[in-house]
Amino acid sequence: MYEISIKKIGNFIPKGMVIFYFENCLPDADRHVTVKNKHMKNIDKLSLDNAYRLFDSGDIETIEIGTTKGLQLIHKYLFEGLYDFAGKIRSQNISKGGFRFATALYINEILAKIELMPENTFENLIEKYVEMNIAHPFMEGNGRTMRIWLDMILKARLKKVVNWQFIDKTDYLQAMERSPINVLEIRTLVWANLTDDIDNREIIMKGIEQSYYYEGYEKDNDED
Repeated sequence: MYEISIKKIGNFIPKGMVIFYFENCLPDADRHVTVKNKHMKNIDKLSLDNAYRLFDSGDIETIEIGTTKGLQLIHKYLFEGLYDFAGKIRSQNISKGGFRFATALYINEILAKIELMPENTFENLIEKYVEMNIAHPFMEGNGRTMRIWLDMILKARLKKVVNWQFIDKTDYLQAMERSPINVLEIRTLVWANLTDDIDNREIIMKGIEQSYYYEGYEKDNDED
């Protein structure tokens, strides 16, 4: 028989995430497997529904453009009821793939500076987007929130939005991973997929779905 124990890892576990350690599965060896329960699997689906509603209801039009407050409101809309920290700036340090995001101690000061970055050219907008990604102000859900935030700025300043459905997942993730060192790759990728069809619902909805796909959620494989 396997012994199964549930242990807390660090100071943060998203709602519904359970960590199982399968002990003594092999002689002198331990295996640990991360398993999401049904609630955790539904978080992305429920959040995606919130994203649809954000646009279909017209609530997107009430959100401030290019500000930290606006970013927080988008995050709250997407994740309220799913995460306790929805819309709240993180107070803990986080890292991903060996890259440490902005230190929590100074994050509010950093966000204030990002908010003041210019938005008068496409190049400036992408630089602002990259800096916000480096800040990573939330414990989870940064990418999905920031892509909507970026589209809002592009629409307001340049009368363009990103046609995300045509940006390959691997290409995008690699470009973002390298963006703190070289912004040219993500800038070129986004530039090649801008559209002036800013009110096309299909483009907007396909873009939202692609945004969630970047984070590992595939709508076509969802099981109710």
